[in-house]
Amino acid sequence: MTARPEALPLRHVLTLPTMGAAVRMARETTEQVLAEWGVGPRHPGVDPVLLILSELVTNSVRHAAVLSPTVTVYYAAGTDTFAFGVHDRHPYRPALHGPAVGTVGGLAMVSELTRGLSGTAVVREDPDGQGKCVWVTVPLRGVGAP
Repeated sequence: MTARPEALPLRHVLTLPTMGAAVRMARETTEQVLAEWGVGPRHPGVDPVLLILSELVTNSVRHAAVLSPTVTVYYAAGTDTFAFGVHDRHPYRPALHGPAVGTVGGLAMVSELTRGLSGTAVVREDPDGQGKCVWVTVPLRGVGAP
Protein backbone atom coordinates (compact mmCIF):
# COMPACT_ATOMS: atom_id res chain seq x y z
CA MET A 1 0.00 0.00 0.00
CA THR A 2 1.43 3.32 -1.01
CA ALA A 3 -1.42 5.69 -0.09
CA ARG A 4 -0.41 7.90 2.82
CA PRO A 5 -3.29 8.96 5.09
CA GLU A 6 -2.57 12.66 4.60
CA ALA A 7 -3.11 12.21 0.83
CA LEU A 8 -6.61 10.72 1.23
CA PRO A 9 -9.52 13.13 0.67
CA LEU A 10 -12.09 11.94 3.26
CA ARG A 11 -11.33 12.88 6.88
CA HIS A 12 -12.75 12.53 10.38
CA VAL A 13 -11.21 13.03 13.85
CA LEU A 14 -12.39 11.68 17.20
CA THR A 15 -10.80 12.69 20.53
CA LEU A 16 -11.84 10.92 23.72
CA PRO A 17 -10.74 10.77 27.35
CA THR A 18 -8.21 7.97 27.80
CA MET A 19 -10.55 5.68 29.72
CA GLY A 20 -12.25 2.33 29.15
CA ALA A 21 -15.36 3.77 27.48
CA ALA A 22 -13.10 5.14 24.72
CA VAL A 23 -12.83 1.68 23.17
CA ARG A 24 -16.59 1.31 22.66
CA MET A 25 -17.00 4.89 21.50
CA ALA A 26 -14.15 4.55 18.99
CA ARG A 27 -15.64 1.31 17.59
CA GLU A 28 -19.08 2.87 17.22
CA THR A 29 -17.65 5.96 15.55
CA THR A 30 -15.58 3.82 13.19
CA GLU A 31 -18.70 1.88 12.15
CA GLN A 32 -20.52 5.16 11.50
CA VAL A 33 -17.63 6.68 9.56
CA LEU A 34 -17.27 3.57 7.39
CA ALA A 35 -21.01 3.50 6.71
CA GLU A 36 -20.99 7.19 5.75
CA TRP A 37 -18.11 6.46 3.40
CA GLY A 38 -19.90 3.57 1.70
CA VAL A 39 -18.54 0.56 3.60
CA GLY A 40 -21.35 -1.40 5.24
CA PRO A 41 -21.11 -3.69 8.26
CA ARG A 42 -21.12 -6.82 6.06
CA HIS A 43 -17.96 -5.81 4.21
CA PRO A 44 -15.32 -8.50 4.95
CA GLY A 45 -12.78 -5.90 6.09
CA VAL A 46 -14.96 -4.22 8.71
CA ASP A 47 -14.67 -6.77 11.53
CA PRO A 48 -10.86 -7.03 11.31
CA VAL A 49 -10.57 -3.23 11.15
CA LEU A 50 -12.76 -2.89 14.26
CA LEU A 51 -10.67 -5.49 16.09
CA ILE A 52 -7.41 -3.73 15.17
CA LEU A 53 -8.82 -0.36 16.22
CA SER A 54 -10.11 -1.78 19.51
CA GLU A 55 -6.72 -3.26 20.33
CA LEU A 56 -4.89 0.00 19.61
CA VAL A 57 -7.31 2.13 21.64
CA THR A 58 -7.20 -0.44 24.46
CA ASN A 59 -3.40 -0.20 24.46
CA SER A 60 -3.60 3.59 24.79
CA VAL A 61 -6.09 3.28 27.65
CA ARG A 62 -4.03 0.65 29.48
CA HIS A 63 -0.54 1.97 28.91
CA ALA A 64 -0.69 5.68 28.06
CA ALA A 65 -3.44 7.19 30.24
CA VAL A 66 -0.97 8.26 32.93
CA LEU A 67 0.75 10.61 30.44
CA SER A 68 -2.04 11.11 27.91
CA PRO A 69 -5.41 12.38 29.14
CA THR A 70 -6.89 11.90 25.67
CA VAL A 71 -6.66 9.42 22.83
CA THR A 72 -7.37 10.61 19.30
CA VAL A 73 -8.47 8.49 16.37
CA TYR A 74 -7.82 9.94 12.92
CA TYR A 75 -9.71 8.54 9.94
CA ALA A 76 -8.92 9.02 6.27
CA ALA A 77 -10.20 7.37 3.12
CA GLY A 78 -10.06 7.44 -0.64
CA THR A 79 -11.73 5.48 -3.40
CA ASP A 80 -10.53 2.10 -2.20
CA THR A 81 -8.37 2.83 0.86
CA PHE A 82 -9.22 3.27 4.51
CA ALA A 83 -6.69 4.49 7.06
CA PHE A 84 -6.91 5.22 10.74
CA GLY A 85 -4.42 6.35 13.32
CA VAL A 86 -4.61 6.01 17.09
CA HIS A 87 -2.67 8.77 18.82
CA ASP A 88 -1.64 9.26 22.43
CA ARG A 89 0.95 11.36 24.20
CA HIS A 90 2.96 8.57 25.79
CA PRO A 91 6.52 8.55 24.40
CA TYR A 92 6.88 4.75 24.20
CA ARG A 93 6.86 3.58 20.58
CA PRO A 94 5.83 -0.07 20.29
CA ALA A 95 7.44 -2.29 17.69
CA LEU A 96 5.02 -3.50 15.04
CA HIS A 97 6.34 -6.74 13.67
CA GLY A 98 5.26 -10.26 12.89
CA PRO A 99 3.36 -12.44 15.32
CA ALA A 100 5.26 -13.68 18.34
CA VAL A 101 5.24 -17.42 18.80
CA GLY A 102 2.56 -18.38 21.32
CA THR A 103 1.20 -14.82 21.52
CA VAL A 104 -2.52 -14.20 21.33
CA GLY A 105 -3.81 -10.64 21.01
CA GLY A 106 -1.85 -7.45 21.37
CA LEU A 107 0.30 -5.93 18.68
CA ALA A 108 1.08 -9.35 17.21
CA MET A 109 -2.63 -9.67 16.44
CA VAL A 110 -2.68 -6.14 15.00
CA SER A 111 0.22 -7.03 12.69
CA GLU A 112 -1.34 -10.34 11.65
CA LEU A 113 -4.78 -8.86 10.93
CA THR A 114 -3.30 -5.91 9.05
CA ARG A 115 -1.23 -8.22 6.85
CA GLY A 116 -4.30 -10.41 6.32
CA LEU A 117 -6.07 -7.36 4.89
CA SER A 118 -3.03 -6.62 2.66
CA GLY A 119 -2.51 -3.45 4.65
CA THR A 120 0.29 -1.67 6.42
CA ALA A 121 0.86 -0.49 9.98
CA VAL A 122 3.43 2.07 11.08
CA VAL A 123 4.25 3.96 14.26
CA ARG A 124 4.90 7.67 13.74
CA GLU A 125 6.56 9.61 16.52
CA ASP A 126 5.27 13.11 17.36
CA PRO A 127 7.72 15.84 16.34
CA ASP A 128 8.46 16.57 20.01
CA GLY A 129 9.12 12.87 20.77
CA GLN A 130 6.48 12.85 23.51
CA GLY A 131 3.77 10.89 21.74
CA LYS A 132 3.03 8.67 18.79
CA CYS A 133 0.37 7.61 16.34
CA VAL A 134 -0.08 4.05 15.12
CA TRP A 135 -1.41 4.26 11.55
CA VAL A 136 -3.11 1.36 9.81
CA THR A 137 -3.92 1.57 6.10
CA VAL A 138 -5.99 -1.10 4.36
CA PRO A 139 -7.54 -1.52 0.93
CA LEU A 140 -11.35 -1.54 1.09
CA ARG A 141 -13.47 -1.40 -2.03
CA GLY A 142 -16.41 0.94 -1.71
CA VAL A 143 -14.73 3.59 0.44
CA GLY A 144 -15.82 7.02 -0.64
CA ALA A 145 -18.41 5.63 -3.06
CA PRO A 146 -21.41 7.86 -3.64
